Amino acid sequence: VQLQASGGGLVQTGGTLSLSCAVSGLTFSTYCMGWFRQAPGKAREFVAGIRRTNATTYYAPSMKGRFTISRDNAKNTVYLQMNNLKPEDTGVYYCAAVLNRIDYSGYYYDARTYEYWGQGTLVTVSS
Repeated sequence: VQLQASGGGLVQTGGTLSLSCAVSGLTFSTYCMGWFRQAPGKAREFVAGIRRTNATTYYAPSMKGRFTISRDNAKNTVYLQMNNLKPEDTGVYYCAAVLNRIDYSGYYYDARTYEYWGQGTLVTVSS
């Protein structure tokens, strides 16, 4: 199983970035996907999650309204569109996958839930 995240970079405050995560080695449409981030010296935190289709999505409160998660099951890819970026959004962004077997939404906010992880892509927001 491979998860390949890309799209990170350096952007100014208020700017936008679009991250992608290409997945191989599993039946993508049966997996819930999540994005997490880790800032220097801080714990990994949940950013957004999406169930098997684009109909059900989850966001951390500080990202809701600025970030949009989506997926293309035909391309085995999950995306994270990030708008109005702030310096506190700086960190390494990771995509992760877990088999969609539980209906309880809180399950998908927890990093320990996820079975597979990508290598991360660095996002730096300058002030």
